[in-house]
Amino acid sequence: MAKCEICSKNVHFGIKVSHSHRRSNKMWKSNVRKVRVAQNGAVKTMNVCTRCLRSNLVARA
Repeated sequence: MAKCEICSKNVHFGIKVSHSHRRSNKMWKSNVRKVRVAQNGAVKTMNVCTRCLRSNLVARA
C-alpha cells in the first residue's frame, strides 16, 4: 500500500464486528494520492495523503 511521504500515514488494522458479533479482520486504507510537488526548485512526484494536501503542507506544481 501507498504511504504518505509527508506524515508517514499508512494502513490501519482492526477487527470488524457484525450485528451478530461475529468478528473478522478489517483494514482501513488511508486516502493517498500521487501528486506532482514543487520541492527545492524541482518538480517531483510524491505520494501524499489528502489531509496533508488540504493543510497546504506541500506546494503542488
